[in-house]
Amino acid sequence: MAHIKKHLSFAGLKKTLTRKTMQIVDNRQQAKVDYCMHDCVMSAFAMMYLQDPSLLAFQRRIQDRIQRNNLNTIFGVRNIPKDNQLRNVLDALPIETLSPIFADFLGSLQRGKHLVKYQLLDGKYLIPIDGSEYFSSENIHCPHCLHKKPKKGNTRYYHQILQATIVHPDQRHVLPLAPEPIQNTDGSNKQDCEINAAKRLIAKIRATHPKLPIIIGGDGLYSKQPFINELKTVNMSFILVAKPTDHKILFEWVQDMFGLKAGHQMTVTDKKGRKHKYRWVNDVPLNGSANADQVNFFDYRIITNEKTTYRNSWVTDISIDENNIVTLVKGGRARWKIENEIFNTLKNQGYHLEHNFGHGQKNLSMIFFMINLLAFYVHQILDLTDPLYQKVRYTKFTSRKEFWNQLRCTIRILTFPHWQSLMQFIWDPEKAIPP
Repeated sequence: MAHIKKHLSFAGLKKTLTRKTMQIVDNRQQAKVDYCMHDCVMSAFAMMYLQDPSLLAFQRRIQDRIQRNNLNTIFGVRNIPKDNQLRNVLDALPIETLSPIFADFLGSLQRGKHLVKYQLLDGKYLIPIDGSEYFSSENIHCPHCLHKKPKKGNTRYYHQILQATIVHPDQRHVLPLAPEPIQNTDGSNKQDCEINAAKRLIAKIRATHPKLPIIIGGDGLYSKQPFINELKTVNMSFILVAKPTDHKILFEWVQDMFGLKAGHQMTVTDKKGRKHKYRWVNDVPLNGSANADQVNFFDYRIITNEKTTYRNSWVTDISIDENNIVTLVKGGRARWKIENEIFNTLKNQGYHLEHNFGHGQKNLSMIFFMINLLAFYVHQILDLTDPLYQKVRYTKFTSRKEFWNQLRCTIRILTFPHWQSLMQFIWDPEKAIPP
């Protein structure tokens, strides 16, 4: 069996988490502190990592001595805070304290040569961005909540985030970057919005990864000149959806170019008899303004039994030809991965994203989201790099839910010296380190 590199093992990733949490400046009065910041963050991480459905379920589970011992040996938690104490500590934790962990995880993958397979065009990395709502209530709210008041009914309070994720059309795993909250700020009467969050996000990505060659993907919200100018400022390429209803002048230019035989097209028939039609035009104006950006346009259709079953169109700054058009379309379509592989997984595959683990009055809701996302990230890394984890997960169990249920049951009755020994015991109890 191939061996996992130490810095990408669970122990190595936990070491990164521990190091970062130990660096957090704790402004609480130390004489009155019962639980250190590390134990609070790692307790929440253990809850998310083992996919407890709620903070109450987690607290009930760790009442048992064996469970507490496993929390210590596997996650390094010495003193487990009660639910209210945990919420109070994490509520005051600034969001920025957890963001660097995402960059450290990505650096570990890069050091292990795992990022090479994510390069798409000329060594660039495709990073779609997309927003999602993860909390909604008519009763619970905080100063950071967005809100909507319908003509009839009660005001709805909600939280949204904007997520950026490294993806590749041919890779199953996705690599999330630090999320950007879409939230109201203290003292502002104007609600935050996705496009403003996107401007903040790309600036932070570039500051965190100054040398990373990046292609930003996004829906039609982003294919406007102000945001494209922001992308140029931070030296990022783009593949952005462009719809006829939003870009009338652009589509008029495209039609004229094809009318003049200045456009290009290509048709490929696959093994199932479906026709894949590609069209592209380079150097067309994005809009009708005098200083409009020149962009490159491409569209794509799938025709099955003479009926169009899929259609979409995009703009990019990458020059298009017959050698890269198929890859560009794959890159444009890969935007669905951020919805399916992250948001849908976190909401529907055991991470309980939309459960209110705790809302707080400062940052608690967002902190819980980030810790949940970090747990998902560690799962993704182990699934990508750890042969033993892969064997246990996919050979022994038919579903993610069954896998984590078994792990929670096992650590109820046995204490393990570390995570790897737990995996070894599940795989082959006779050859494992005795628990």
